[in-house]
Amino acid sequence: MDKFIYKKSAGITALSASMTDFTYKKHSHKEYAIGVTLRGIQHYHLDGSLQLSYQNGVMLFNPEQAHDGRAHDEAGLDYIMLYIEPQLLLEVMEKKDIVRFANPIVYDYRLEQRIVSLSHAILNEKDEALCSELLVSLTDSLIQTNLSTNYKKDTALLRKAKDMLHANLEHVLKLDEICNELNLSKFQFIRLFKNHTGISPYQYFLNCKIERARQLIEKNGDIYSAVAQCGFVDLTHLNKHFKSVYGTTAYEYISHLH
Repeated sequence: MDKFIYKKSAGITALSASMTDFTYKKHSHKEYAIGVTLRGIQHYHLDGSLQLSYQNGVMLFNPEQAHDGRAHDEAGLDYIMLYIEPQLLLEVMEKKDIVRFANPIVYDYRLEQRIVSLSHAILNEKDEALCSELLVSLTDSLIQTNLSTNYKKDTALLRKAKDMLHANLEHVLKLDEICNELNLSKFQFIRLFKNHTGISPYQYFLNCKIERARQLIEKNGDIYSAVAQCGFVDLTHLNKHFKSVYGTTAYEYISHLH
């Protein structure tokens, strides 16, 4: 049975997931995603390579790092995941420049236990002060992992393209308008964007719409407002895409948080 439970505290979202048949579609998050495989094998593609996280494996995803995900076999999969905003993680680490995890999977008992402790505190609705203290302990362990400041930064053209995509989330994606503004053919733009981000402009645009809907739902609890403001046809349309990224419908997601 597939089960996804989300809780939020101290600016961090925690997920407890059990998967058998569910498959995540290719997507990315604007946050750092840090998790532990508790049972089974997590099977996903990241930066063009197959990754397998076995039991006790610590999974490290950078912001906007495209990936999919599923259980490796019929035995299923249990895991926990923490989603941490980049500015929050950098503040706790006392770093100014964005950092990247160099290794997607590590096996580090202390790091694993600190992820588990913070996840359990958030999922069991412990005091926010405790969650903040556990976050500090977790980042102390993360600093010991292989962090890098060398990564493929967005070009001015890519930044402009992303800005245009973000500015039009309530509308239908109009590639021709973006390409005219960037002075590229449609096919040049698709190839350039996908080579840089790992996903197509349409996938990125849809992912941004889902991410924006999640933010609006968390902020005001109004799912139907999110449908309208993010350009979904109706609630069914939103739920279909929301579930492909978060494993749960928008209503189920907000019911966990409140």
